[in-house]
Amino acid sequence: MRAAAGVWRWRRNPLRRGTDLTEAWVALVAVVLIAVAGPLVAWLCGSLTESALQDAARDQRRHRHMTTATVVRALHDRPVAANPDGISDAVPRGRAAAVWTGTDGSRHRGALSTFKGDNHAGDRLRIWTDDRGRLVNRPMRPRTVTAHAVLAGFGAGAATAVLIVGGRRVVVWRLVQRRYARLDRAWSEAGPDWGRAGAGS
Repeated sequence: MRAAAGVWRWRRNPLRRGTDLTEAWVALVAVVLIAVAGPLVAWLCGSLTESALQDAARDQRRHRHMTTATVVRALHDRPVAANPDGISDAVPRGRAAAVWTGTDGSRHRGALSTFKGDNHAGDRLRIWTDDRGRLVNRPMRPRTVTAHAVLAGFGAGAATAVLIVGGRRVVVWRLVQRRYARLDRAWSEAGPDWGRAGAGS
């Protein structure tokens, strides 16, 4: 709002100073940059982020495979709170010792977080492994990619607007300092004669 209000300094006024006109130009440029550069940077950053994450997701889908693990016994220690997609739509409630076979035929054994509080020997669990059978998170979902890209775009756009507003404030602050300096010089020149009879006549 302050940047927009500065545009009113364009009005003709006998008391208008040169710095007032400069401040009006700065306000106008700031408004244009926020309206044009902000959305442009947001779109560009969001597009680049989405492209990079899509490439990463495709790579994950090529090298991550769903397989089935068989529970050997339940573990009663505290479950690890982890969510592959970073979306809290499911929370692990238990842990179990299980065995599974990787896509390369290798056999593996380890502790798994499960969404069941009571795990029994013989239960079968779906898990994700890499090409060597090691446990990994599931590949990123399209909605996860989109959410991250949108957040990156909004963040970049907001950061651009903050930088523009900050730059304008710095320029205006320098203009105000120049006004004070000129006022001090004018006051020092008029000071010796201030209050003397006939001064300025």
